[in-house]
Amino acid sequence: MKKLILLPLLLLFASCYNAEHNCKDFKTGKFHFEYEVDGVKKVTLFERNDSIEIETFEGKTDTASIRWVNDCEYILKKMHPKNMAEEKSISMRILTTSKNSYTFEFGIVGADLKQKGTVTKIGEL
Repeated sequence: MKKLILLPLLLLFASCYNAEHNCKDFKTGKFHFEYEVDGVKKVTLFERNDSIEIETFEGKTDTASIRWVNDCEYILKKMHPKNMAEEKSISMRILTTSKNSYTFEFGIVGADLKQKGTVTKIGEL
């Protein structure tokens, strides 16, 4: 009988949980993105305002335009692509946020393959 009473309470608490989505807090600022490629740690630093993102990776700086679809989704397009692959736009979608970081999903616009990552906000512009 106790289990029957606990089950509805557990379901009630689980249904009240919503992932935090304070995407507006991450539209502008300075950010740090750390990830691993073949066991090697890689770090990308970038600054973003409403329309431009300036990224530094392995000593190289690149600029992309930003088109916000809604508060949690935007499209990145390199402003000075060096090859055909860099000409493709990247879809970015913020999935969850916390005080100073967000988890996101990204991939080439129109492609099914998506990857996930976490970005930390390290400052304001």
